[in-house]
Amino acid sequence: MRNFHLLLTLVILIFSCEQREKKSIIERPSGWELVETPVSSSLRGLSPVTDNIVWASGSGGVWLRTLDGGISWETGIIDGLDSVDFRDIEAFNATTAVAVAAGQPAVIYKTKDGGKSWQKVYQGEESDFFDGVAFHKNRGVVYGDAVDGKWRLLMSNDQGDSWKAIETSPKAFAGAGSFAASGSGILVREDDVWFASGGSQSNIYHSPDKGMSWSIYPTPIIQGEASQGIFSITQLSRHILFAVGGDFLQEGLTEKNAMISQDDGKTWSLIEGNPPSGYRSGVTFFPFHHWLIAVGPNGSDFSKNGGHDWERFSEEGFHSVFLDKSQRSVWASGAKGKIAKLRF
Repeated sequence: MRNFHLLLTLVILIFSCEQREKKSIIERPSGWELVETPVSSSLRGLSPVTDNIVWASGSGGVWLRTLDGGISWETGIIDGLDSVDFRDIEAFNATTAVAVAAGQPAVIYKTKDGGKSWQKVYQGEESDFFDGVAFHKNRGVVYGDAVDGKWRLLMSNDQGDSWKAIETSPKAFAGAGSFAASGSGILVREDDVWFASGGSQSNIYHSPDKGMSWSIYPTPIIQGEASQGIFSITQLSRHILFAVGGDFLQEGLTEKNAMISQDDGKTWSLIEGNPPSGYRSGVTFFPFHHWLIAVGPNGSDFSKNGGHDWERFSEEGFHSVFLDKSQRSVWASGAKGKIAKLRF
């Protein structure tokens, strides 16, 4: 009889744990938790390190950093460049970050003391326009619009302390460009680099060997006009990539604005289910909940089935969205100093 009671107790405990686990499954995000910032700049640069440490950058030369999840912020102007738009930033920890200005001038700065001082680590030429930066450990790549018929690509192997042009960068087709909308049109993973183009031709460019050689893969996303194409790419698993975009002049257009690749970006197909609800400038994958989160100026969407179907969960619009490096939180940034943390 005693063994029977022990067995019954064990069964009840297992059943209770299963029920609690089922109840803990969250089906969808509940929205965004807006945090107050001390700036009014357009913030396209965003780099969350943890759910407490977040960096951002934007127009007017602005940089921001929080160490307490957005309760308080430190901010300043990078090297007094109050007319420059730092459209991307990559943070490594609470003290170290690299900020990239799009153009006029196209420059790269780095801080190692939490933003107290910034050192210029690269000076671009007058023809340069940088669209974004991505790192894998200490190796980083900056991608920019074409110069003299070739994509402008820079590489760093020392966490952004120094940069050199990639001489083997691929050719660019006439009328093609990239978008400095969210800094997320590029991915770097170990030896691989992917970046996206838009405009006349919206392609994926891939190097499997740190930029030494390149392949060009066509995509079915909307393209042909200067305002159309791929704006953001993210990685779901080892071989699965996802991309969003559209037409930034038609914020509500849902035609051909999301696509997926299951072979490292070699071939792409448009999603067949419900698309994101407009032009989307940023997308990220939240592996804990298996959600894709996409943002644009007219609202935010999510997918819980690998991007095949999308549902609008917030009217809040943003430029950029990123998973933090600890993979515990998702953050977004946008116009007028807006920063928010995903609620779920």
